[in-house]
Amino acid sequence: MSTTPATATHPETIQTDVLIVGAGPVGLFAAFQAGVLGLKCELIDVLDRAGGQCTELYPEKPIYDIPAVPGCLAQDLVDRLLEQCAPFAFPMHFSQRADGLGETANADGHPRMLVTTDAGKRFDVAAVLICAGAGAFAPQRVALPEAAALEDRHLHYAVRDVSRFAGKRVIVAGGGDSALDWALALRKVAARVTLLHRRDGFRAADHSVASMRAAVEAGEMDFVIGMLGSLQTDDSGALTGAGIKTRDGEQTLPADELIALYGLVSEPGPIAQWDMDMRAGRILVDTTTYESSRRGIFAAGDIAFYPNKQKLILSGFHEAALALRKAYHYAFPEKALVHVHTSNNAALKEKLTHA
Repeated sequence: MSTTPATATHPETIQTDVLIVGAGPVGLFAAFQAGVLGLKCELIDVLDRAGGQCTELYPEKPIYDIPAVPGCLAQDLVDRLLEQCAPFAFPMHFSQRADGLGETANADGHPRMLVTTDAGKRFDVAAVLICAGAGAFAPQRVALPEAAALEDRHLHYAVRDVSRFAGKRVIVAGGGDSALDWALALRKVAARVTLLHRRDGFRAADHSVASMRAAVEAGEMDFVIGMLGSLQTDDSGALTGAGIKTRDGEQTLPADELIALYGLVSEPGPIAQWDMDMRAGRILVDTTTYESSRRGIFAAGDIAFYPNKQKLILSGFHEAALALRKAYHYAFPEKALVHVHTSNNAALKEKLTHA
C-alpha cells in the first residue's frame, strides 16, 4: 500500500486497511474475518478491555442463539472469539473513542480516511467498520452537584490503581458484578470498605453475593442499603463523607474515596458528527454491503439500522462479513477478491490450526 501524505507528515500515524471501532463480539468476529480476507486491521474501544456489553454488563448471562454453540456464558463467547482471532495478532487500542474523521488519499489517488481518537492516536485507513453496539459506552455518573469537582480525585468510575485506596475509607456504590468484586478485593487493602446499594437484591453472580455476605458477617467490610444523597468535603476539597438516604432517614458515612459502579450508558458519541444518515442514534446502512451513506464507513451489530433489523449477535456476524468484502475493494482497488474457504486455503489453514 502506498504511503499517504498523512503518514509522511505524522510519523506516529498508524496505517492499516480497516479500522474496527468496537471490540465487542461483532468487532472481534470482524477482526477474524478481516484476517481471513487478507486485510490488515486494528481495533479501538472506549472500554478498557475487549468484550463490549457481554463483558461489562452481563458476563454471566447465558447465550443460546450462536450457531453450533448450544449454550455458553457471555464472557465465554468473548473468550472464544478472542481465541479465534488471536492467530492474526491484530492490535487493540483500549480506553479511547473514535473522534475526528478526515479524508485523504494515497500516492495513487485512491481515497482514504484519517481517523483520530480522543487519546491522540491517528489511523490512516481505507475503510472504517463501526461495531460499537448501541454506541460508545460511558459510565453512569453520580448526579449530585458536588460530584463533578471530585471526579478523578476522590470520585472514581473505574478502579485503575488498587494502591491508591490503601489505608483509605472507601465506599463502593452499585449492585452489579463490578461493584461486588471490587468491594471484596479492596477490603484487603483499604482501611474500611462499605458497599452501598439501594436494595438488598443484586445483579451480580450468586457466588459474588455469597462472598460479600460472608465478608460482612465476618466483619471484614460493611453493607448499607441506601442511596447517595450528598457528598461532603473539607476546606481543601477532599472528600470526607457521604450522606446516605435510607428508609430510616439519612446517615453519614465517613469516606476518603467513592467508587461509583452504576453500569454504563450508551451514546453515539463523536461518530454522530461524521456526516452519515442516522436514525435515532443508529447508522442507516445499505443491506447489500452494510455501508453507510458515507463512502468507506460501514456498520455492523446493534448500531446498524435497516428495515427488519434484528438485534442479534449472529446478525452482526453476517453484517460484518459482508461489509469487509466491500471494504476489501477500497483497500485493494486494483485487486479482485477471490472467495476462499478456510479449509481449502493451505496457508490460512496452517495459520489457524497452529497458532
